[in-house]
Amino acid sequence: MDKPSCLVVLFVSFGLLHQSVIGVQMEKLAGRKRCADKDCSYVISMAEALEDYGAPDCRYINLKRGQMIYVYSKLKPVEGAGVFWSGSVYGDRYVDQMGIIGYFPPNFVNETQVFVKKTVELPTTDMDFFCA
Repeated sequence: MDKPSCLVVLFVSFGLLHQSVIGVQMEKLAGRKRCADKDCSYVISMAEALEDYGAPDCRYINLKRGQMIYVYSKLKPVEGAGVFWSGSVYGDRYVDQMGIIGYFPPNFVNETQVFVKKTVELPTTDMDFFCA
């Protein structure tokens, strides 16, 4: 194989292996949040959905009545803004949504078990509101 052909094969191969992430940066819902740890990787509490909630955009998650939710953070609203928590759904019936973390209004859930009472306050980041 000659040198130019090798370069073409190399560039095509690299292009197939390299995939870019496409997403949308959405407006921040709050500037601060409360988490169980500095990385917001531990669950603060469990909650049960009291009624269905339809996600208005990709920052949010859908909730179904009776569904269990892992709560990872609680946003600290600015004046005039809504209150939102972030979490992930739990349960075999909702396997298509398990592992997806999104926001939901806390008035749609009942916090059933608190794992961490002393939380850490952190600034929100752009990635907290990034939609892939």
